[in-house]
Amino acid sequence: MSEQYRSDDPQQRELLRVCRIGRAQGLKGEVNVMSFTDEPERRFAPDSTLVTKDGRIFTVLRSRSFKLRWIVLFDGISDRTAAESLNGTELFCEADSAETMAEDDAWYPADLIGLEARLVADNALGLPEGSSVGNVSDVLEGAAQSILEITSRSDEGEAVKSLVPFVDEIVPEIYLDEGYLTLDPPGGLLPDPPSHS
Repeated sequence: MSEQYRSDDPQQRELLRVCRIGRAQGLKGEVNVMSFTDEPERRFAPDSTLVTKDGRIFTVLRSRSFKLRWIVLFDGISDRTAAESLNGTELFCEADSAETMAEDDAWYPADLIGLEARLVADNALGLPEGSSVGNVSDVLEGAAQSILEITSRSDEGEAVKSLVPFVDEIVPEIYLDEGYLTLDPPGGLLPDPPSHS
């Protein structure tokens, strides 16, 4: 599905940020991780491998979810001191191939930038289905989910940015090939549309 952010280094393999290691959990080497992936069960499965940007490899021995975070034990990390030394470390995985992504009907956040945002039928704004409310100008990392930055134009032609939670209830469909996604925003989330639209 959609991990956050590809590596900016063109000489590197295509890397996706999966998580940031946080504080130690207990005394036996487990760590809390902040997940940036939509597939934590896959990325933190036993025997899966993650890497740092400088090439260190981390192999998952076991993991479990607890509330909104994951607790992971990596091979070779066997006590609290070793676990604490990892605090702040970011781990990555290789991007899936384009063929795999197409088969899974998946995409990366960078793929969404530039897509037109169109309203669904019976939207809370009372506008016709398919009305354009701007374009995706960025995909931001939120605490619980990603946030779409939608840029529209005011009557005066000025750029107006709105932040839209990237959840199924508000962003029900993505049509990469057609160049747009659909929005079902609650009232007040987006600015009033220009009077001429």
